[in-house]
Amino acid sequence: MGKTLDNVYKHQSLAYKYFLYLVSVALIVFFFPKGGKFKYEFQKGKPWQYENLYAPIDFSIKKTTEEIAQEQQSLRDHKTDYYTYDAVIPEGIKEKVAQQLQESFNGSTLSVRQQNALQNWASQVIDSVYDLGIFQELPVSSTVRVVKNNEARTVMSNNYLDNAKARNLTSRLLSQLQLAGDDNLMEVINNALEANVAYDEALTDRALEDELSKISFTRGEVSEGRLIIAKGEVVEAENFKILDSLKAEYESELWRGTNFYFILLGYTILVALVLIMLFLFLKRYRVEIFKNNNKVTFIFVNILLMVLATTLMVKNNESYVFVVPLCILPLVLKNFFDARLGLFVHVLTVLILGFVVPNSFEYIFLQTIAGIVTILTASELYKRANLFISVGQITLIYIIGYFAFHTIHEGNLENIEWTLFGIFILNGLLTLFAQPLIYIYEKIFGLISDVSLLELSDTNSKLLKELSNKAPGTFHHSLQVANLAEAAANEIGANAMLVRVGALYHDIGKMENPTYFTENQITNVNPHDDLPPKESAKIIIDHVIKGIEIARKNKLPDRVIDFLRTHHGTTLVFYFFKKQQELEEEVDEANFRYPGPIPFSKETAILMMSDAVEAASKSLKNPTFMMIDDFVEKIVRGQMQANQFLNANITLKEIEMVKKVLKQKLTNIYHLRVEYPE
Repeated sequence: MGKTLDNVYKHQSLAYKYFLYLVSVALIVFFFPKGGKFKYEFQKGKPWQYENLYAPIDFSIKKTTEEIAQEQQSLRDHKTDYYTYDAVIPEGIKEKVAQQLQESFNGSTLSVRQQNALQNWASQVIDSVYDLGIFQELPVSSTVRVVKNNEARTVMSNNYLDNAKARNLTSRLLSQLQLAGDDNLMEVINNALEANVAYDEALTDRALEDELSKISFTRGEVSEGRLIIAKGEVVEAENFKILDSLKAEYESELWRGTNFYFILLGYTILVALVLIMLFLFLKRYRVEIFKNNNKVTFIFVNILLMVLATTLMVKNNESYVFVVPLCILPLVLKNFFDARLGLFVHVLTVLILGFVVPNSFEYIFLQTIAGIVTILTASELYKRANLFISVGQITLIYIIGYFAFHTIHEGNLENIEWTLFGIFILNGLLTLFAQPLIYIYEKIFGLISDVSLLELSDTNSKLLKELSNKAPGTFHHSLQVANLAEAAANEIGANAMLVRVGALYHDIGKMENPTYFTENQITNVNPHDDLPPKESAKIIIDHVIKGIEIARKNKLPDRVIDFLRTHHGTTLVFYFFKKQQELEEEVDEANFRYPGPIPFSKETAILMMSDAVEAASKSLKNPTFMMIDDFVEKIVRGQMQANQFLNANITLKEIEMVKKVLKQKLTNIYHLRVEYPE
């Protein structure tokens, strides 16, 4: 029955991995920008490595973004300002002037003929003044256009009139008349004048937009069959623009019709190959991670997030592609797993992104070097200074790499894009987000980082304080085991911080009945003396179960709880088992065995050895070097003979190294010195 359940679980686990794999491939291909891939790689300043390239189609040479921006700015600087002419105002002024003149004629000696002449002259002067109109504000431009009767008329600067200039014009026109009463007429007209030409911002903007829309994004054509570049010829500025135009035309034309499905198929195959490499690596070199679907999902989620962020940046503004802090990926994976896995996943992700980013060779080179630097420098991230130092080095690598590529392409130090240095600095600042991201991942995926382990190793934490108060002997024993296990872990390259934390908490279950454990018995009274061996064994064994319950109640991570579950494995409570045999012949061993499981990692195996050695060492009386050596050998040999390390990925060589450390530490604890001959 148990074997059947195991098979079902294995099949479900494998099915989930297939599902995760297919979904990841589909999502990554979906994220990719919709465009083909030009089959030639070229860089400015480097020789053309392929055969002579002839234009496969007719295409236009595209202007650069800078050229288009300059044209647009030139149009804005020299735009035509439009003004609107109000024809109602001059007519109203004529009526107003005519009325005032009529009033002034009452009691006047002027004849009717003279009065009519003055009225006609006033109307002619007003028409002359308002022929172009009076501006509310004089334009700054040398030429403007005035819209009059739905017709735009160009007005030169020497014809601009405001109220002051309009009055001067009135004076000049009237001075030419030889009619009596012209002074009064000039005063009447000048007092009535008002501006009737106003700036039309909406019309001006529409006209500018119309001009901007007429800008051509191309400059010249390349006919099919024309030689674009010869083999070995250096890709220079002009050739580079033509090649870039051909690339854009090729990629836009390629992603059409039935080509769409073939390109999609190609992308799918390449991405599938990359992700297969990841699965093969995990299955061969990281079996524990491969078997854990939660950890596999965590790795794939990180890859998908980086691909999504980068492809979104490429779609919106590809010049800012280096803003995406890709080095967060190896930082996070190294923190939760190991450096080798972190670098491997980083390189695979960079290979995937090489399909979609511009200048893919530069991108892959810079990101790979930055990832290697991240792995080599990022250690002990729980120390804040280390993260800042690592991020500083990553940023420096980006800057140096860009500087080198620029000199290769341009052959000089001119035209350096200083904004890219700001982008690299922003990338570094975003990489600092790795610290809070690690905390978020811990909560979502139930993983544990060195930062959390450091917090848990604080002996002033609530749980360890409670342990020291309720079971001081056990607390002291845990500290000693932690020191032994940490030293052994450092010796064989295991996770020393994890082992230390596991050792500190491995016996918290003894808080329930502290006096039933010898290290907490202050007096010579042993409560086990009044209990049958079977019941005593149950109390001893139960400290594992109770410890797990306390750990879960206090929300300790599962990786720490693993140490509580495995530190006795499936060993026998030998003392009480022997006592029970004295009482009856047939004894059921199951009642005297710990429930297990047995250790399944180097770290849990180290704790089992350290715990047994430290606890048993209290029985040594006047120990010597030889006694300690035999003592450690005997305990570890017994655990090996009981098959306690079968599931732990620890080698015989590593076990020997652990024994060596334990012997050295016990020697130091008992202050043994070399015995000199008399």
